[in-house]
Amino acid sequence: MKTFDPNYQLLADMYRDDYYPPFLVDKIKVELNKLISLLETGEQDVEVIQDKLDEIVIAINNLQEEFDENESEIETVARDSIGVTVEYILKWFGIDIEIEEAIREREW
Repeated sequence: MKTFDPNYQLLADMYRDDYYPPFLVDKIKVELNKLISLLETGEQDVEVIQDKLDEIVIAINNLQEEFDENESEIETVARDSIGVTVEYILKWFGIDIEIEEAIREREW
């Protein structure tokens, strides 16, 4: 089974931007690591993977209030960073899901 790219930094743009509290970016990273863990098992069923993506995106949606409380929000840089990261993960594992479909449950 394939393991994830050890040289790729998840959410790099969000970590570089002081606008995003690192502890909240860490919470998004925890969610994305759930996708990586699933894919590292060798899962290839697109429906199973999309279900996991929906679950992850909804969990990220639920962080919006916490971002607001910390004078931040999931906005342009965050959207792009999350999207780019999800797209990289899917491509790394050879999963053919368009990024817009992958993050279809987003509210950001």
